[in-house]
Amino acid sequence: MLIAAIVGLCVLLALLGFLVPRLSDRAKHGTDKGFAAGQRAGGKAPGPIGGLLSKSLGKSQSATTKSHSAGKQTRFKLPF
Repeated sequence: MLIAAIVGLCVLLALLGFLVPRLSDRAKHGTDKGFAAGQRAGGKAPGPIGGLLSKSLGKSQSATTKSHSAGKQTRFKLPF
């Protein structure tokens, strides 16, 4: 379920980056704040679970950032 939500979020950010590049920065910033809060909370969990939660949310944040920038780059490469 969580993986599907992350994939959906990546697709949404890529579409927003393609259709409205300047306005999509706000959505990306909001998701970054959410992932950062989750990383901080996950890092406080005891034992190796804390590291696992923090690391997985960090990877999800980098995936959404990459999809957002790919959408923006594709838009700016188009001739119109």
